[in-house]
Amino acid sequence: MAGKDYYEILGVDNKAGADKIKKSYRKLAMKFHPDQNKDNPEAEEKFKEINEAYDILKDDQKRAAFDRYGSSAFDSSAAGAGGFPGNGAGFSGAAFSDIFEDMFGDFADGAHRDTQPGSMRGSDIQYTLGMTLEEAHKGKEAKIKIPINDTCDQCAGTGSSDGDNVHNCETCGGNGRIRQQQGFFTIERTCPSCHGEGVTIKNPCKNCGGSGRVHKSKTLKVKIPAGVETGRRIRLSDKGEAGVRGGSHGDLYVMINVKPHKLFQRDGANLFCRVPITVTRAALGGEIEVPTIDGTRANVKIPAGTQTAQQFRMRKKGMHMIRSDARGDMYIEIYVETPVNLNKKQQNLLRELDNSIKGSVEGSKHSPQSSGFFKKIREFWDDLSE
Repeated sequence: MAGKDYYEILGVDNKAGADKIKKSYRKLAMKFHPDQNKDNPEAEEKFKEINEAYDILKDDQKRAAFDRYGSSAFDSSAAGAGGFPGNGAGFSGAAFSDIFEDMFGDFADGAHRDTQPGSMRGSDIQYTLGMTLEEAHKGKEAKIKIPINDTCDQCAGTGSSDGDNVHNCETCGGNGRIRQQQGFFTIERTCPSCHGEGVTIKNPCKNCGGSGRVHKSKTLKVKIPAGVETGRRIRLSDKGEAGVRGGSHGDLYVMINVKPHKLFQRDGANLFCRVPITVTRAALGGEIEVPTIDGTRANVKIPAGTQTAQQFRMRKKGMHMIRSDARGDMYIEIYVETPVNLNKKQQNLLRELDNSIKGSVEGSKHSPQSSGFFKKIREFWDDLSE
């Protein structure tokens, strides 16, 4: 491979930064990968050449040697004379491993590691808190009891019975992962000795089995602001599960679920209440008493001739708005109820009223919607008969 220009192979100049070199390498490696070029026998050699170039240029010391001595500095014959050993530019080389790690490393880890050996951040947990509409309106301080993996008290989360007997795993060198070559590929998997934790403990804590945490129930206080809605998520930092062997805690997310109310329907900060009234009250008008979310009562004036589905607005009688002094409105929706189970006398009174309205010169004014509807029907039939 003597006399090769690694910059030219990767398509960059000798002033290119590490990011540009890496980006160019990834593009070329994917282009000339043998699996993508099964009908091109030259692709494998080109792929090896690209890997060799990247393996040199990604390392500052090797790159400096190349800039000074050229590719001859990396001949295997020069290794015994202070040169660099062969760089293994095939599929199992360090360069291709870097790409593998970039693409899959986050998934292979399985958890975020903290800075101390063997420690991993604890998992986030979620708790669903059910509450009434009244509680959501006023806000509250709730106590919740959650099952959780928390720090072991006996070993203070270290996992070791003597507190200082944690060592880097000899199999993986503390990485928690090992690499094995299979044909052209390097496969990375969890270390079987430390199970991905990167450390081993000679004298594990008997209480937690060396994990540094134990399963128990924990009671916490959560402050729920006024005006919360279903789906609102409240985050409590560092209140999630304890990390493995002293790792930081995860977070606790409290999900709000407001239960349906028997009187009110909610739309954002506004409330709707469906109120049935009698035919006579709707016809004659009057005053009705309605409940509010505050637990008080309010009087609403109903004008004569009120119809079903007609709404009346009560300002600032709705829900509190979250983190605000403002409030929504409450809407009273009228439902005119037809009387049932009438006795003979009541039926005769209604017939008398009906006949009185029909016989009136201004009958259509008493029932404008009915009169208008049947007038349109007559016009429709007249048009069909023409």
